[in-house]
Amino acid sequence: MTERPVAFITGATRNIGRATAIALAHQGFDIGLNGRADTAAAEATAAEVRAAGAEAHILMGDVLDPAALAGIFARIESGPGRLDVLVNNVGLRRETPFEAMDLDEWRAVVHPQLDALFLATKLALPLLRRSDRGRIVNLGGLSAHIGARDRAHVVTVKAAVLGFTRALARDLAADRITVNTVVPGNIDTTRNGPLPAHMAAATGRKGRPEEVAAAIAMLCAPEGAYTTGQTLHVNGGAYLSS
Repeated sequence: MTERPVAFITGATRNIGRATAIALAHQGFDIGLNGRADTAAAEATAAEVRAAGAEAHILMGDVLDPAALAGIFARIESGPGRLDVLVNNVGLRRETPFEAMDLDEWRAVVHPQLDALFLATKLALPLLRRSDRGRIVNLGGLSAHIGARDRAHVVTVKAAVLGFTRALARDLAADRITVNTVVPGNIDTTRNGPLPAHMAAATGRKGRPEEVAAAIAMLCAPEGAYTTGQTLHVNGGAYLSS
């Protein structure tokens, strides 16, 4: 088992996941990098992690597939043998008017994402409990706070992430595992398609993935040990929470 702390990040090959991998590498974590199929992007991210002085473990597989997710965690157990941080950073984005949405589409968006959130956390727990600095950071969505047209299924998932975070913060407090949600706003990523209408309220410039990653890294630092059950917005003032 490695003596260095280990962070596992789903969806780590691009955008916020990639920036988070690099930020946590600079913070002293070895990194488990997950991507679904783009091995070239995974290798490129791994090279940047190694340039920061950290080990990079490439763990390819679709985390929305329970069998693939179980295989990934088996490789973490047999490889680095420890886990200190789990960053749940995978989501599906679809737009369909509610009247046109059938039950199959609802289930295709809601069930895989919530199941992956549940299973990744469940599989991570035995390893996180061995750590003296266990952290879970879930990526939320601005739409859960301000709504969005044609995204009833997506908004429902993002709202559920907040409830899951608060419930687990209570359940895992005795294990000294913190659980928080980071909610990005209008971030300059390789998102496909036009900017969703619910993001248009952001003022000024777009945010950078590195700015979201910095918030995640803060929660994973030793100084983040007293912050749990919270929702941290990184949105340039698009939504002002109380």
